[in-house]
Amino acid sequence: MYDENGRQYLDCINNVAHVGHCHPDIVKAAHEQNQLLNTNSRYLHDNLVDYAERLSKTLPEKLCIFYFLNSGSEANDLALRLARQYTKHEDVIVLDHAYHGHLTSLIDISPYKFRNLEGQKEWVHVAPIPDTYRGLYREDHEDSVTAYANEVKNIIEQAQKRGRKIAAFFVESLPSVGGQIIPPAGYFQKVAEHVHKAGGVFIADEIQVGFGRVGKHFWAFQLQGEDFIPDIVTMGKPIGNGHPIACVATTKEIAEAFAATGVEYFNTFGGNPVSCAIGLAVLDVIEKEHLQAHATEVGNFLMKLLKEQKIKHPIIGDVRGSGLFIGVDLIKDQAERTPATAEAEYLITRLKEECILLSTDGPGRNVLKFKPPMCFNMEDAKFVVDTIDKLLTDMEKECLNQ
Repeated sequence: MYDENGRQYLDCINNVAHVGHCHPDIVKAAHEQNQLLNTNSRYLHDNLVDYAERLSKTLPEKLCIFYFLNSGSEANDLALRLARQYTKHEDVIVLDHAYHGHLTSLIDISPYKFRNLEGQKEWVHVAPIPDTYRGLYREDHEDSVTAYANEVKNIIEQAQKRGRKIAAFFVESLPSVGGQIIPPAGYFQKVAEHVHKAGGVFIADEIQVGFGRVGKHFWAFQLQGEDFIPDIVTMGKPIGNGHPIACVATTKEIAEAFAATGVEYFNTFGGNPVSCAIGLAVLDVIEKEHLQAHATEVGNFLMKLLKEQKIKHPIIGDVRGSGLFIGVDLIKDQAERTPATAEAEYLITRLKEECILLSTDGPGRNVLKFKPPMCFNMEDAKFVVDTIDKLLTDMEKECLNQ
C-alpha cells in the first residue's frame, strides 16, 4: 500500500483485499461486466448461477442453497432469520467477546459491542471462548474440548429451565476479535450435538477467515475435522476482494422453511452481475495462483519465525494460528499471563513508523493479529519478524535502563 506521498507500507492485516490490493484480474472482471451489464437481481443472469455452482464445489454437499447479499452484516442478519424461522425458537448462544456485525440484530449477539451499550438481552447467552492459552480450560487440562463444550451444554440446560428455546449457536470459525483463537479440534462437533439436541442449528461465521486463508482447508470450520458440517455458513469480506458482496449457504430444509413463510427474500443488489463476476474472479485467482497452498507455506514459515522470537523475548507468551491467520499473545509475566496491552499498542505504533501495518485484538488488546492479503510472501514474513525482533530488543533495553 502507498500513502498520498508515495510511501510504501507492508499490509499485514487486510483480509478484505484477499488476493491482493487492486489485483488486475479482479479489476478487469469488474470493468468488463460493468461495460456489458449491471442491474438489480430481479433480472436473471448467468453469473449468479455460475457463481453459486462454483461456491458449492468448495462446500460440503448438504450446503447447497445460496443467498447473495452486500455485506457480512447482512449475511449474519439473514442467518439469524433463517435459524429462527426453521427452529421456531428465539435464543442464540455466542462466544464471549464475539463480534458478528454492525446491524442492531448483530450488536445484540456481539458481546464485544453490547457490553458497552445496552447490555445483554434475555434471549442471548454467552459461552466462554475456547481459548486454551488464557481461557477457563488451558493447555494442561485433560480434556479442554469436552470441558468447553459442556459449558455450552450447561447454558442450554439453564436456559431451558427458564422456558427459553435455543435457535442457534452462532460462532466465528476462528474467533478473531476474541484474540485470534484456534478452537481445539472436536469442540464444534460436541457443541453441535448439544445444540441440535435442543432443537437449534449451528451457524459458522466465515466472514473473517474463509476462502483458503487457513491453508489446510478452504473453510476454517473444516479444521475441526471432516465429520463436522455446520447448518449455515456466512461469508463476506474476502469474498469480493474489497467489493461489497456476501453470501449465506445453508441446507434445503432450512431454506424451504424460510420460503414457507410466503415472504420472499429479496436483496436489490445481492448477486448482481458485477458482484458475481468479481466473486468468480476471486475464486479463479485463488486457484490459479495456488493461494491456499501458499497460505500454508508462508504461514508455517511465519509461525516458525515468531516461535523463535517467543524463545528470545519473554513478552511473547503464545504464538497460534493456521495458514495466514496468526495471533501473537503479548504478556507482562509468564505465570499470570497478564495482557501486555500498553506494550502491544506501543509496538504496533512503532511498526507503523517502520511502514508495517499491524494491529491488536483480544479482550486485553494485547494480541498482534496477522491476517494479510494472501499474496503475502516469505520475504514479507522475514521483514516483519526481523523488525519486531529489533523493536522488542529496543523495548527490553529501555526497561533495563529504567
